[in-house]
Amino acid sequence: MLLTAGAGLATAAPTLAAAQAAGGAGAPAATFTPKPLQFDPAKVPGLSEKLIRSHYDNNYTGAVKRLGTIKADFAKLDMATAPTFLVNGLKREELLAWNSMVLHEVHFEGFGERDAPSAQLARAIERDFGSHDRWAAEFAGMGKALGGGSGWVLLTWSERDQRLVNQWASDHTQTLADGRPLLALDMYEHAYHMDYGAKAGAYVDAYMKAFAWKGANARFAKAVA
Repeated sequence: MLLTAGAGLATAAPTLAAAQAAGGAGAPAATFTPKPLQFDPAKVPGLSEKLIRSHYDNNYTGAVKRLGTIKADFAKLDMATAPTFLVNGLKREELLAWNSMVLHEVHFEGFGERDAPSAQLARAIERDFGSHDRWAAEFAGMGKALGGGSGWVLLTWSERDQRLVNQWASDHTQTLADGRPLLALDMYEHAYHMDYGAKAGAYVDAYMKAFAWKGANARFAKAVA
């Protein structure tokens, strides 16, 4: 269960429930609820509360709502007669919205009280990157390389290879097929332009000083359990 911090944020717990089909033969459509922030957006060093609330309310919550609409539209299709362009189009948009929702949740879970990686995660970072400093330099460097464009930098656990990797993604569809994202640095302009304008590198530097490990620790422990 995530805790809400700050006024005006969603207070419902995250849910994924099957909605009843309205008298048709289509499959039930899923409904999605945004996860509330678990940190105080006024207390993230280097990032303004206005930026974080706009990012959460417009981009993340928008993706959650868009996903529900797409799922509802797809549930209405008769798969025996639906044109392929419509099936493909809706499924592509579903993937974009779903990954946007998930990656934004990982991004926001990366804020809160500053802490350290768990002993287990720290050992894995040392093993797979050589040192924590090497991991951090690579992660930040990848973010700066995306500056002026769009995409994500993800610290990801590969189930296949049983190792950590910093993954580059220029959009919401490019995620490692067997990967579990632990940290997500949002490099779309909506994540920093309000505070930093075109200075994406300064935003990355601020993020590297502000992010917390609590969410990544929990995700990693679950991944390797």
